Amino acid sequence: MSEVEPSEEETWELRLYVAGQTPKSVTALANLKKHCEQHLKGRYKIEVIDLLVSPQLAEGDQILAIPTLVRKVPEPIRKIIGDLSNEERVLVGLDVRPVVSN
Repeated sequence: MSEVEPSEEETWELRLYVAGQTPKSVTALANLKKHCEQHLKGRYKIEVIDLLVSPQLAEGDQILAIPTLVRKVPEPIRKIIGDLSNEERVLVGLDVRPVVSN
């Protein structure tokens, strides 16, 4: 069996869990948007979930720390904790192949 490659047209569904507008949460969202625009342009959706508003949503994705990014689609589900400032770690964590600019 060969591993299934994510389709180029597939929309990536990303969920960022935060707790209010802390500097770390704001930085994580800004970094996520930057990485997505660079490597997944036009092929991603970001849902931000504020656990101060909806704490019950943390249980579904087993969120233990914040900010946490969860890749829902494509499967398998992957998680990254932190402010997402390390681009290489984010790309490896999400299994995104970097876009090489010429």
